[in-house]
Amino acid sequence: MGIKVLQPGMLATIQDLGRYGLQKFGVIVGGAMDAMSLRIANLLVENSEGEGALEVTLYGTTLLFESDELIAITGGNLQPTIDGKNAPMWRPLFIRKGSILKFNAAISGSRAYVSFSGGIQVPNVMGSKSTYIRAGIGGFQGRKLQKNDVFECGKRTTLGEELFNQLSKDSAYLSWSVDYTHFVTFEKTQTIRIIQGSEYEHFDEGRLKKFFSTPYTITTHADRMGYRLEGETISLKEKFELLSEGVTFGTIQVPSSGQPIILMADRQTTGGYPKIGQVISADLPSLAQMQANGRINFKEVTLEEAQWAVIHREKKLKELAFGLRLKRK
Repeated sequence: MGIKVLQPGMLATIQDLGRYGLQKFGVIVGGAMDAMSLRIANLLVENSEGEGALEVTLYGTTLLFESDELIAITGGNLQPTIDGKNAPMWRPLFIRKGSILKFNAAISGSRAYVSFSGGIQVPNVMGSKSTYIRAGIGGFQGRKLQKNDVFECGKRTTLGEELFNQLSKDSAYLSWSVDYTHFVTFEKTQTIRIIQGSEYEHFDEGRLKKFFSTPYTITTHADRMGYRLEGETISLKEKFELLSEGVTFGTIQVPSSGQPIILMADRQTTGGYPKIGQVISADLPSLAQMQANGRINFKEVTLEEAQWAVIHREKKLKELAFGLRLKRK
């Protein structure tokens, strides 16, 4: 008894907050593209913030519940339905045995997250449940979900069991939803804040002005590994030798084509292209929710501003966690 995959959709994988401490061995961090939506989904069902959840991309994923479950759906609006009726997002949901959850098509954003109270029962591989498809590790047998796969949910926490019981008796027990606007946005055109990259000073000053004054379009070559952008060409003042260096989520590299690439959750551990900038952590969830043909305007901020943005976001998340507990009393 568990959750059966009737249709896998475009891409559905199990993700958590990633696999840390192993990049020196060539093992990527990976994890959820939109970590904030995953964390909030887990808070809503009384899981730890970093518990594994289902990351659904764009459309089509359809699940059959073979047992009663407590879930939450966050992230992009992929028009989720339960037995054909619109499913509320950003709040806990009691799902009865035999129900079918379907994601139809993206209205806003590109990735939805489904948390299951008690988590998803898959092995921890090197400290994480995250799926890394290219290496075939983590998640469900190291791969994306396929038709007729069945995965089990873990044991609910005490608070999770209490919420499960309350909602099973009265589905209207909780009728509110989380105001996600403090954590992630889903606009098709976004201003993404960056700090200077390690090779910033090597880029032509005129090209740098263009980089910050004109929008870039996300091409169809965009996936969990990286977003290729199209816009004003960026060039160096002069060519120079560059050794491969460590890169991270949000690193913006400029290859010889002059068209920037933003590295995403499944990026490689090192890169040899010049780095013009680094997307600040607070803006990564919104960036991760952008679709192909979305337009990005880059804005430079200081390291201090980037740090305060993260502090503010984490403060809001703590306030949310505290508020959720109060609402359930």
